Amino acid sequence: MSIWNALFWGAFSSASLYLGQLLAGPLRGRNRATGLVMGFGAGTLLSAVAYELVPESALEKGFGVGVWLLVGALAYYVGDRLVDHRGGGDRQSIATASEGSSGAAMFVGALLDGVPESFILGSTIALGGGVSIAFVAAVSVSNIPQGVAGTSSLQDAGYSNRRIFGMWTALTVACALVAVLGFAVSDAMGGAGVYAQAFAGGAVLTMLADSMMPEAFQHGGETVGLVTVLGFLVAGALTVLQ
Repeated sequence: MSIWNALFWGAFSSASLYLGQLLAGPLRGRNRATGLVMGFGAGTLLSAVAYELVPESALEKGFGVGVWLLVGALAYYVGDRLVDHRGGGDRQSIATASEGSSGAAMFVGALLDGVPESFILGSTIALGGGVSIAFVAAVSVSNIPQGVAGTSSLQDAGYSNRRIFGMWTALTVACALVAVLGFAVSDAMGGAGVYAQAFAGGAVLTMLADSMMPEAFQHGGETVGLVTVLGFLVAGALTVLQ
């Protein structure tokens, strides 16, 4: 498959942010429902990382995969702390954003969340020779509650729906370009592209543990655990059936 496929699927998987914006109004105040959807999305991403990015075959490559997984986690951690300190900590908050929130910082934070996912998508296309339906579905589903939470937080910060739509458009374009970058890097690295995937996988896992899963549990309650497992199974089934 060509680099144009990476561009298309990178944009497609991120475009579900628009659906999140549409649902932000009907779901405002229904924090439990949003939390459950976020838990399902977290489960799909966990499955994608387990089956697509760091499977047993990748771990057999030795110490290097583990190192790059940790480096990716550390890179996301540092970037996330910087964004949080500048007012972007509420970008995935289902509840009302705090007074110190910054719309610009929340946008940068949303981009930070989307970069590793898009990079992975382009990388899997280059290394696998085809699109991973399971991973596309995982990213698309996880972006819906992020779009809901991000839209609500930006609205609370005083942004109009038109401006938010423009921000999601810019984010979708950026993620499409990052998917192209992931394709180009992994295609150039060949078999060593698994290390780039491990780096991005570490970032995704850190994002899930740092913000997405705690936010889902806080508002969705104990049922989120069951919904997360369901998301994991659905994405796993898609991987097996593909």
